Amino acid sequence: MASINDVKTQAVLDASELPEGKMKTVEFEGGKVLLSHVKGQIHATSAFCTHYGAPLEKGVLSHDGRIVCPWHGACFNVCTGDIEDSPGLDSLWKYSAEVKDGKIVVSASEKEVKSKVGRVVSKARTKPASAVTDETVVIVGGGSGAIHTIESLRMNDYQGKIVVISEEPYAPIDRTKMSKALVDDAQKLAWRSPEVLKDEFGVDFHPATSVTKVDPSSKTVHTSSGETYKYDHLVLSPGGKPRKLPLPGADLEGVVTLRSVQDTKKITAAITKESDIVLIGTSFISMELAGAIIKKEPKSVTLVGVDEVPFEAILGREIGTAIQKDVRVLNSFAESNSSHVGSVQVKGQDPLPANLVVMGTGVAPATQFLKDSGFQLEKDGGIVVDEYLRVKGQDHIYAIGDIAHYTQYPDKFQRRVEHWNVAGNQGREAAHNIAKPNDLVAYTKVPIFWSSIGKGLRYIGTGAGFDDSYTTGNIDELKFATYQAKNGKITAVATMQTDPVVAKASELMRLDIMPTLDEIRNGTNILEIDLVGKA
Repeated sequence: MASINDVKTQAVLDASELPEGKMKTVEFEGGKVLLSHVKGQIHATSAFCTHYGAPLEKGVLSHDGRIVCPWHGACFNVCTGDIEDSPGLDSLWKYSAEVKDGKIVVSASEKEVKSKVGRVVSKARTKPASAVTDETVVIVGGGSGAIHTIESLRMNDYQGKIVVISEEPYAPIDRTKMSKALVDDAQKLAWRSPEVLKDEFGVDFHPATSVTKVDPSSKTVHTSSGETYKYDHLVLSPGGKPRKLPLPGADLEGVVTLRSVQDTKKITAAITKESDIVLIGTSFISMELAGAIIKKEPKSVTLVGVDEVPFEAILGREIGTAIQKDVRVLNSFAESNSSHVGSVQVKGQDPLPANLVVMGTGVAPATQFLKDSGFQLEKDGGIVVDEYLRVKGQDHIYAIGDIAHYTQYPDKFQRRVEHWNVAGNQGREAAHNIAKPNDLVAYTKVPIFWSSIGKGLRYIGTGAGFDDSYTTGNIDELKFATYQAKNGKITAVATMQTDPVVAKASELMRLDIMPTLDEIRNGTNILEIDLVGKA
């Protein structure tokens, strides 16, 4: 984007004002630049996260130049500007910075500084068609795992062909915006358009196409279109399929789940000032949807669930109770007997009027095609992978995202995790291992999750459970940080309105220097722990 005439040079700060290990945002030609001091070097990058625009100065900087966004866990390296962790795709713009006469002097493109988009490293590293090798990666699925696999393959200089087969009729989208904001336009949700994927990333994209069979012996994938695709490496990232409770009336018009853009359109079309809306299930999807729907001001919104308190098992009873204040929660199942949904029958309650019922009752791994292909699946339909995310016994087949039973660190037990960031980060790691087989990297990231419920939930957890917890702040005011521990060791941190606590916890866990629960209870503030000198 930069041109010689566009580059400006400006003294922006006294060098004494930026100590080692610190960051500071400065003004530059009508825009902002982030300065970071790492290992004696001053680095200048764009100042905002490329995901949703969070100010990175409010994030966390570690000794190795890694910066964690304070909102949703995206990570970048300030030494290069490159993105390292999802959910963002684009890298930061990188500018020249040096110290002259005690001043930090930055040279940067004015267009890049003011740009609303980040630097697309993966596109820059995509080879022209004439240079592409015959080696082929086939990706099954079109979600977070798929788009991050594509990006990471190209960032890691993979020169082969990339084939993507997706059941969805559109390019990979930011699915989180559907439950959090009811965005129902595929073009507004798309990370990259089909044209960009083809022309700038060299992707052979097949939307609205199902995989019917995978044959590891011949390294082929068979599809609903009748086509067969040969692969050298296969990445299985089909995601999940929404579950519907087997209740009378579950198949009526007006009873929907939320997974696709088409689902979101059905929901938004049904919301009017006279709408009575019932959401079944106390999942994150249901709770987020309740919040988004309430903003549309329908006549009523009711949440029906079997849990007396939502998220009690994950967040604890006190936090769950505070979160549910905006919606009515009933401890029951739902029934309906009308030809078109008009009410929900709840045990022990009067019928609830409903012209729209949304079932947020979880998803199941979309792996029927693997079962039909003879793969060994777990009871829940997931599939076990090794530390490199390879399917057991299949060195060239990777499984990521909602379907993958993978090793949790640091406790080293297996489980599936249905988190957007997990699928994206696993896609990035699988791609690295495909592109660099002599430099395999084990997947050890602790899952980070965020939600729009309450005042904006941030959560990081190992999945090991907890037998004790300690909270700072005020849960009733939805401004708190809760630390959960098992045998005194922190296993999870949940916060609202206390950024960047979860971002800092993620780095402390990554570096294995997280304080114990007793240390936190006795006054240790994790935001004051120095990461600069850590190796």
